[in-house]
Amino acid sequence: MAASASSSLISGSKYDVFLNFRGEDTRNTFTSHLYAALCRSKIETFIDDSEVRTGDEISSSLSNAIQSSRLSIIIFSKDYASSSWCLNELLEIVECHKTKGHTILPIFYHVSPSEIRKQTGTYGKAFAIREERFKETDKVQKWRTALANVTNLSGTVINHDR
Repeated sequence: MAASASSSLISGSKYDVFLNFRGEDTRNTFTSHLYAALCRSKIETFIDDSEVRTGDEISSSLSNAIQSSRLSIIIFSKDYASSSWCLNELLEIVECHKTKGHTILPIFYHVSPSEIRKQTGTYGKAFAIREERFKETDKVQKWRTALANVTNLSGTVINHDR
C-alpha cells in the first residue's frame, strides 16, 4: 500500500516526488516530517507505507511509481545500505536519471556523503556482509557504483535533530 499527497504539480508525471528511505531508520522521524511538509505544500508525493518487505526485488508498482515521478528524494541514513530493497530502488532511480532526466536529491541524514562514497563505516560493513551473502557480485557492484555516483550530486547534509 502506498500513500500520496494532493494533485501533481508537474504535468505528465503521476508524482512530483518519490521518497526512497530505510523505514527502520527514518520512517517515524525525518521522513514522516518531510512527507507531511510536502503534503501541506500540495506536492504529489509517493511514499511506500509498507513496514515490512520480503525478498530483494522491488515490486512493479514501486518501479512504476519511480518511473512516473519527476524527482526522487533519497534519504541516506546509517543502515540504508543494509536494505536490498532500498538499494534496488536506488538502481531504478539512477536508471531513470540516466534515461529520462529524472532528478535526484540526496539527503544525508546522520551520515556523511564521504562515508557513502568511500563505503566506509556502516556502509563498508553492510557491503562486506552483502559480498559474503550474495554470489551476484555484479549486483553488489551496481549498488556500490550507484551509491558512489549519487553522492556526487548536490544534496543536503543533516547531522542533528532540530
